[in-house]
Amino acid sequence: MNYRLILNIAFHLLRARLKQTIVAAVGVAFSIAMFISLVSFMSGLNGLLDGLMLNRTPHIRMFNEVKPSENQPLYLSEDYKGNTIFIHSIKPKDRGKSIYNSMSIISTLKQDKRIIDVAPKVTASVLFNSGTIEISGFINGIDVVAENTLFKISDYIKEGKLSDLNQNNSIIIGKGLSDKMLLSKGDIIKVSTSNGNLASLKIVGILETGIADIDNMSSYTALNTTQTLLGQPKNYITDIQVNLYNKELAVAMAKEFHSTFNLDTTDYLAANLQFETGSTVRSIISYAVGIVLLIVAGFGIYNILNMMIYEKMDSIAILKATGFSGKDVKWIFISLSIIIGVTGGFFGLIFGFIFSSIIDIIPFSSPSVPSVTTYPIDYNSSYYGIGIVFALFTTLISGLFPAMKASRVDPVEIIRGK
Repeated sequence: MNYRLILNIAFHLLRARLKQTIVAAVGVAFSIAMFISLVSFMSGLNGLLDGLMLNRTPHIRMFNEVKPSENQPLYLSEDYKGNTIFIHSIKPKDRGKSIYNSMSIISTLKQDKRIIDVAPKVTASVLFNSGTIEISGFINGIDVVAENTLFKISDYIKEGKLSDLNQNNSIIIGKGLSDKMLLSKGDIIKVSTSNGNLASLKIVGILETGIADIDNMSSYTALNTTQTLLGQPKNYITDIQVNLYNKELAVAMAKEFHSTFNLDTTDYLAANLQFETGSTVRSIISYAVGIVLLIVAGFGIYNILNMMIYEKMDSIAILKATGFSGKDVKWIFISLSIIIGVTGGFFGLIFGFIFSSIIDIIPFSSPSVPSVTTYPIDYNSSYYGIGIVFALFTTLISGLFPAMKASRVDPVEIIRGK
């Protein structure tokens, strides 16, 4: 089989129907460009949302959960062993929120080479008082350096600095809370706890995350400030937050820490299960839309090659009459589809990158992500590879059926008909 001659004939057929060829190539190029830009944008958006989740959620959280005791006294009785026991209205055991031996646990965790850092925290429900106004909320007592290392809280502070929390009796409140109580940096806010303790704290910063529940109810103080407010010693810790170098280990390590330290643990996937489902669905939709576009372009190529076969019956008959086999004719039309696919695919990659770059410079502003100023784009080379491979596959399949039809043309019937 003379491949050079086959390609030469294919190029002549393409030039004979140049307008239709260009339309088919443009269809392939547009499909690939839309596929790349759509998947790149959706992946960038998922990455942005994943970042938001991880910026606020530890990979592993260790705490004491309020729950009923697993071993009831009745289970320990020898008289009822082997019997079916029904127990109703079990009251939860008051283990307290404090993590026993927390300093030793934190020290052990910090020596684990799988862990980036450990951030202890004290969470307390309080009432914020300003004049006659009382608003329920939460205070998060944090280790300022560790908390900022893991969760980049400083990125969300609109007024003041996170380091100012190291001052005695200082607090950073959410923007929603400051707006409700007409408070600003430098003002004094009174905080009362559930056990009756009352303290006056100086506002050293305003925090805006873009999440109403946080901005309206939460605030941050230094760890020792919250411990003093609650009347607790310096080893009083309610949460131990852990971030890992490889977050994929979070599920297994959460189980490991639960067994080792006898604490309740939760990983970031369990804490954000609904969010992860949304990211997966968005990815599926973007890939589905892109693939549908490529399939539609494939149908366009199929129709164009089909029409070309009907119009070029005489040429096909002459080729066969002059010694070309059915296999040669088949490869001529397969070559047509491959040429259209390669040409359209090449320009599709270029325009896909251009469209992605245009999206990447469109201004984007959100208080929840102050560090992001444009729409997110993921320039992953695998998307370009998937696009060109699927385009070639689609065009090859689209050209295969018309090519097989052309290979079965009987030159005698065509010439006799003429």
